[in-house]
Order: sequence, then C-alpha cells, then structure tokens
Amino acid sequence: MAVGRRRQPADRRRAQRPPDRRGTRGPGDAVSAAGAPLVLKFGGSSFATPDAYGELARCLDSRIASSGRRLAVVVSAMPGETEALRGRLHEVSPHPGGDRVAGLLTLADTVSAHLLAAALHRLGRRATVLAGHESGFTTDETFMWARLERIAPQPLRRALREHDVVVVPGGQAADDRGRPTWLGKNSSDLSAVAAAVALGADRCEIHSDVAGIHSCDPNRVTGTRLLPAVSYADAAAMSHHGAKVLHHRAVRLAERHRVEIVCRHNTEPFTRGTVIGPGEAAARAVVLDLGSRVLAYPDRAAADRAHRAFRADGVAALRLAEGPHVALIGGYTDPEATRLRHGLPPAREAGVPVTELHAGRATVHIAPDGPDAVRLAQRLHDGLDTAAGQALAPAHA
Repeated sequence: MAVGRRRQPADRRRAQRPPDRRGTRGPGDAVSAAGAPLVLKFGGSSFATPDAYGELARCLDSRIASSGRRLAVVVSAMPGETEALRGRLHEVSPHPGGDRVAGLLTLADTVSAHLLAAALHRLGRRATVLAGHESGFTTDETFMWARLERIAPQPLRRALREHDVVVVPGGQAADDRGRPTWLGKNSSDLSAVAAAVALGADRCEIHSDVAGIHSCDPNRVTGTRLLPAVSYADAAAMSHHGAKVLHHRAVRLAERHRVEIVCRHNTEPFTRGTVIGPGEAAARAVVLDLGSRVLAYPDRAAADRAHRAFRADGVAALRLAEGPHVALIGGYTDPEATRLRHGLPPAREAGVPVTELHAGRATVHIAPDGPDAVRLAQRLHDGLDTAAGQALAPAHA
C-alpha cells in the first residue's frame, strides 16, 4: 500500500473499542481488535546488557500466554553499538557514502533483533527476524534518511501466521532495487508505525526509558512534566525540532492511517505515559537536543540553497526565520559531504537550537554551545505558563 493512503474509517472497520483505562499493563496491551497481532517497539535503552534480552523475552512470553495474540516487535540496537560502527567506518573513510553508511549502521539493529529472537526461542516461542529487505517497507533511493514510499502487508502477515513473534530491526528498509536503506536516526518508531499499518492495527506502543513526552528533556532540565495526551500535530512539531521520544515521520504516518501511539516505560510494569492521537495543537514545551546544530552561511540565498540541498539528501533540516541559518536536527549528518556534493559555500557552526513550542507555533533560539543551550532551555521552561496549556501530570505518574 502507498504510505499516503488512508485506512477505512474506524467505525466501518470495527466496533467502538472500550475506553482505555490508565494504569500499568503488560507490554503490548495495545491493539483493541480481538486476536489481532500486537505491535510494540523497544528502544536501545531496553537492552543495556545481554541479560535484558532474556528479561524482555520472558515478559513477551507472558503477554502472549495471557492474551493469545501474536507480536510484531520492533527493536533498536544496544546502546553504543550504532555509534561504534559509525566510528569504525569513519576511521576507514571520512566520507564513506550513504550506501556504505546505510549498509553498515543498520547491522547493529539486526544483531539486536536476532538476540531477542534467540531469547524467545530459548523459551520455546517461535520467533523470526524480518530485516529491512524482507519487511515489505520500500523507500526512495536516498540511502540515509530515506523516505518511506510503500508498505507491503504480506511479509509481516505471512510471517505472523507461522510464528508467535516477528522481530523487526528498527530503521531498516530497501529501495526498489533491493538495496538497504536507512530511515534515519531514531527511526525505529517509524518502523513500528509502518508495522501497525501493515497489520491493520489501530495502535502501537513505543517503549523507552522515559514513559512519554515531557515538557522538556527531563534528563537535562528540572521541573519538567509528563504530557498525558498530545496531538499528532504537537508530537510531530516537537520531533521535527529535535525531541527524541518519537520520529516526526512516524507521527505523520500514524496520523494518516489513524494509528494511535501509546508511549510506555520499557521495564515492568510498563507504565503508560503519553497517548498521541487526534486533537488541536495546544502543548507548551521546550525542545532541547544537544546533537542538533545551527550552521551560518554567508547570506540568505546561500542558506536557502543549503536547506534545499540537505532536504534533497534526506537530512532533517530547518531553515530558520532569522538570518542565514540552517539547523541540522538530530545529529548523524555529514554536512561537509553535502557541501561538496552540491557545491555549497562553507558555513560556520553558529550554535545549538533551542525551540519554544506554544499552541502549534515554534520559536527557535540559538545558544552558543551545549552548556548554554541547557541553561537557556531551563530558563525558557521555567517561564512556561503550564496552566494555560494542556493539563500536565507529574513526571512519574
């Protein structure tokens, strides 16, 4: 199916599901249709040690036993594994080319998927791995930050007829010629939503080391609050400006196909945090990502050219309203390679972007460096009038 195609309205597909009661439930308590496979994603922080694969496998085994449902589980690499591969690659070549990067970095997620499948097999569960070229996810020919163009449902559905669990390495896909492509940093969210679309699921769960979306990065800024409900528009805006909880393309895909995203903590009891779904843009938040950076060009025309070039290369880039500035979001970019490929003028690093979001409007500030960015984010967050925004829950609710 084409990525942009809308699913049949919910009231024609299935009966109205009962209200989702807040609380602590097992992993995968997501898809409401009786007997439908459950779609879950577990980020890299879920696998801090090899033992974590066995622990998660036991939780998944218990969930299958209690629900009678099969699972599509998207996983990321163990912490540091992708970065280690990237470091080795750049030791060999400073500008290795997108096809080499896509082919190598995604191996870290493949390893993680096979480790979880092995842990499930040890428990007697039938588990298999569908890598990017097997998943039915087809992209354009941009090797890095590739754009998802089609989702074929048959591979996942066929695999789930024969297995209890299908494990999908996050962020992987292939182009029309079968060459491996990479959906970008933190794109396992996109893989999870794509799996939900392929399986006709109306929800998918994203499990990470924070229970959901906060008013700012709780690891950097004090006094943050958990947002219990966030609209698709707000979640996409936060991610587009660097928030790490969700990939912005995952949110847009979920919106198009009416897939509700439920964010949960990645350890028992898998506490629910944020539900992302329809609604008006109303969140008040500050976005801080120390991996993002702002480049300053000689003039606005050069900045416009650079922005178009980065976008053509699939890089998450923002053309800032003030001055000749382009923000590169999320790291894992090679601006020098883009400059050489497109004949761009040199740019200097101008600092780190810090973004205020208020009712759908974004204001981007530039801090000189990382420590200043953290201080600026704290100051902006302290000034948020949370009472005027949506209701906020305590950070550990």
